[in-house]
Amino acid sequence: MIARHSLEQTSGDGEGVEIVTNEPCEDPEHGKGQYTEKRIHLSSRLPYWIQSICPRVFYVTEKSWNFFPFTKTEYTCSFVPKLNVSIQTKYENNNGSSDNCLHLSEEKLNSRIIESIDIAFDELVNNKHYKREEDPKFFKSTKTNRGPLVEGWRETDKPIMCSYKLVDASFEVFLLQSKVEDFIQRSIRDVLLLGHRQAFAWVDEWFGMTIEDVRAYERKIQEETNNKLKQPNGITENGAANNTCDNSLEKGAPEEALSTNLENNG
Repeated sequence: MIARHSLEQTSGDGEGVEIVTNEPCEDPEHGKGQYTEKRIHLSSRLPYWIQSICPRVFYVTEKSWNFFPFTKTEYTCSFVPKLNVSIQTKYENNNGSSDNCLHLSEEKLNSRIIESIDIAFDELVNNKHYKREEDPKFFKSTKTNRGPLVEGWRETDKPIMCSYKLVDASFEVFLLQSKVEDFIQRSIRDVLLLGHRQAFAWVDEWFGMTIEDVRAYERKIQEETNNKLKQPNGITENGAANNTCDNSLEKGAPEEALSTNLENNG
């Protein structure tokens, strides 16, 4: 899902997602996993007030360690060394009923802001991302028979999984801190809502894949994405127009300076 989403968010104007690294990794606590590094080029897709203070060309670096069901992702910015964002994720087979699955300290539990995201009935902030075929209220899976999701689905649908996210962000720039953090907060919520809606609506594409199938798909899409980023007007190296990109990149970066637990039901 992430590989396809990266391709769709990339255009031929030099903006979008560049995949730098995708390779196995190992952690003494979490075992074997997959490490990815991406550069998210988005200069012209930011609000004008941010464009006015940043270089004409810059990128956000995303580093991610996937030890499913636990993942960790870090974001840094090429021209703002004081901007750091960290997201820890834990996937559990429940509807959001876990209170502290990421084992936070008492201090972080008391300071966090909890927000629940409903992939079916929360509205996307940016309507140009909306596609009826990706709307869980209308989507019906042919392979799994899941969907459409109806009111109260989180209490009745099985199987069900919740993605718990702890988002830590710091931006220590005088006069801009609160405004940027507010932008980060709104952006990350919309990114997570869109991404998890797509994960549900694209289930028939990935359901039944082996891990070998996944890695082969990632390699194929990684090559397409990087080629698309380099080509003018989304024209791939074989000369064919790639029309899959109809959404603008809004991966501004994650949330506020407080620890935030975003519960993404689905």
